[in-house]
Amino acid sequence: MSRDTFTPTELIRAILCAPVDLLWNGGIGTYVKSSGETHAAIGDRATDALRVDGKDLRAKIVGEGGNLGFSQRGRIEYALHGGRINTDFIDNSAGVDCSDHEVNIKILFNALPPRSMPAVGERNRLLAQMTEDVAAHVLRDNYLQSQAISMLAARAENDLLEHAHTIRALELSGSLDRALEFLPSTEEIDERHRIRKGLTRPELAVLLAYGKMALYSRLIDSDVPEDPYLSDELQRYFPPQLQKRYGRHLKRHRLRRELIATATTNSLINRMGPSFARRAQEDTGAGAATVVRAYAIARESFDMRATWSRIEALDAQIDASLQYEMMDETASLLRFVTYWLIHRQREALHIEQQVNRLRAALADLDAVLPGVLTSEDKLDFEHRRDRMLAANAPTALARRIAALPALRSGPDLVDIAQTTSLTMTSVASTYFGLSAALSLDWLRNRIERLKVDGHWQSVARTTLRDTIYDLQRSLTLQVLRTTGRGKPAEALDAWLRSKRTPIEALRQSIDEMRTLPQMDFATLSVALQAVRRIAE
Repeated sequence: MSRDTFTPTELIRAILCAPVDLLWNGGIGTYVKSSGETHAAIGDRATDALRVDGKDLRAKIVGEGGNLGFSQRGRIEYALHGGRINTDFIDNSAGVDCSDHEVNIKILFNALPPRSMPAVGERNRLLAQMTEDVAAHVLRDNYLQSQAISMLAARAENDLLEHAHTIRALELSGSLDRALEFLPSTEEIDERHRIRKGLTRPELAVLLAYGKMALYSRLIDSDVPEDPYLSDELQRYFPPQLQKRYGRHLKRHRLRRELIATATTNSLINRMGPSFARRAQEDTGAGAATVVRAYAIARESFDMRATWSRIEALDAQIDASLQYEMMDETASLLRFVTYWLIHRQREALHIEQQVNRLRAALADLDAVLPGVLTSEDKLDFEHRRDRMLAANAPTALARRIAALPALRSGPDLVDIAQTTSLTMTSVASTYFGLSAALSLDWLRNRIERLKVDGHWQSVARTTLRDTIYDLQRSLTLQVLRTTGRGKPAEALDAWLRSKRTPIEALRQSIDEMRTLPQMDFATLSVALQAVRRIAE
């Protein structure tokens, strides 16, 4: 029923619950709580008469320009009812970031030797010149952080149990009190899992923050801030004008280690999520510094910053869900290669040397794709590429993203090419030809499609995935070492003839497996054992 007059209290409550695109809170006071909270629990008596429940909001999006406009439980309730909201510490983080830059620039100026200290007028002109660069840096930081939450939200349902494992791990380490941060209990997570709901954006924002704090605390106590390659993050933090004039003094900045550790932490977790570093440490037994170095090598070797820039340039041009999917594909590749580096190069993770060893060779492999792909690998590439093209993705980017699953084999192929002194084309042709001949591509795809329910099944799937890649590497080396330097197709044919009996047994087993309605861990383990017998 329409009305012509409202009391001030009624009008504010009506505005809060209006069906609008955006509700922007920039005032003082807590205006939204959850239906399970009392006004007394909020502790803001001045807004008791105005306050509404999160489930009653009808705005599509909420932005929090003020602090404590919502209780955290109010945010979660609103998000569970379909609203899009972060937290006040996310929406307000640009102001804090800007203040950090101001303070760190002052620290740099105050520590300059007298002969390098600019006069007051010169310093003020320099500060004015840096304003736009600092603003751009701050906006970029906040873009990446918001993007990270959106990517987590896009996968929240699928990743719920992994997020739950991260929450438990942070609790066990004493880093997190889930009740204090209003993160769901074990029982609540079980219920979310049953109704197929993941963590909400406000909850993911908290988990992202704690993931950053946990990694930072490990890096600041490590030698990462002294790494020659990672210390370049210090240069990137400051505006170009300061880098040019005072770059030689940056290494004496009082907070140099803290700035490098912070930038390194943000770089990794914004792209890979709050669970990645911890999970990598658990799965590989490596320390945080080792994980960070391996990740940096993977990122730089595949020139992934350029790919991210191309994806981000499509904002508002293609569906955001496709952008998140593309970003997720890059993260999957970097996750796989980070693990590969830890397993195979743990004692040789000098970033610059590894990047120099891998980058050009991986670019060569990328250039010959999809020409060297066969069977399911080629069909998978074509399906991914065509689907992205149909969604208006640029041709070059669609090809790049479609090639990322095949590029997981890149480090192995580089090693094989360097070991055998063969060209990348010859090695890749043998590698993917062998994959088709033994149906390894089919087995790999079935491993990727395994449904996992919880952390440990996810670990088991990772083990199967690693095993089949290790076997394919070993078999490719065996082919190339035992058949001389003939043409790749001829060498592979000769090797296949020499292994006719065990290969025929493998093919019979796989033919039977193809008739099954669904593959499981046990069946795939049997298949990999048959492949292992051929390798041995």
